[in-house]
Amino acid sequence: MKVPAALGPAMRRRLYGTLARVTVARAARLTWMMASMFFVETLVFGISVLPAFLFWSWVLTLTQPRELWPLVKPTLVAMSLVPAYLLFAVSLAALSAASTRVFGWRTPPPGVWKLRDFEWPLLDWARYMISTHVVRVLVGTFFRASPLWTWYLRWNGARIGRGVYINSLSVTDHNMLEFGDGVVIGEHVHLSGHTVEGAQLKTGPVRLGRFVTVGLGSIVGIGVEAGERCQIGALSVVPKYSKLEEGAVYAGAPARRIESSMARLQAHPESPRVPDSASAD
Repeated sequence: MKVPAALGPAMRRRLYGTLARVTVARAARLTWMMASMFFVETLVFGISVLPAFLFWSWVLTLTQPRELWPLVKPTLVAMSLVPAYLLFAVSLAALSAASTRVFGWRTPPPGVWKLRDFEWPLLDWARYMISTHVVRVLVGTFFRASPLWTWYLRWNGARIGRGVYINSLSVTDHNMLEFGDGVVIGEHVHLSGHTVEGAQLKTGPVRLGRFVTVGLGSIVGIGVEAGERCQIGALSVVPKYSKLEEGAVYAGAPARRIESSMARLQAHPESPRVPDSASAD
């Protein structure tokens, strides 16, 4: 920031002092955010590995004193990798969600924050996203579209109904999401409660009513509300703050209403309830 030359010497010194204090405060907040993030993630990861390590150690101890066929011991050890990973995955998902809840790391309520200011709501959001990303990479890669992935989103702050199917790793800002019963999220769908525009973070909730289907590869912006049994076709782009009508079919970029799913069902009673354009495979 440039200080106007027209200001007097005293005013300029005062302004320089204020800028220096602001810069120090930003640096201190950023340093604390990084240090606390490193400490918590190290602790969560270490405790998550412990059950898998103890299980693997037990398998090694079980096979150690006995005389087994040459390939039996390595086979048992190799087979123990899968259950050991399951223990690690469940532990990491549960502990990561618990840590963000305990420390209050969440996407902030609907609003706008300048990235350069490093305000606490922004830093809490950054820690929340980093923690979520660790679970997404180490657990979500193998467990997306499974009950464990749905449970993790619920543990991590999302309000999710029964029978929800999420086959995407690009669903973020979980505490800003509200999904009704029977919602289906297709593969590679990008759905989040934040966007970055003009060096500013903007947040907003996303609400999907009961039995909404979001087709593969679609993008759903912040502030979107979709009515019950609404269908969003594959590769569609739903602009932020859009209101999608109940029982309607939308497709395109930007998404536009095609027809009512109930009208389609009445016109073609032999067709499936979910139209092809809204496939979530």
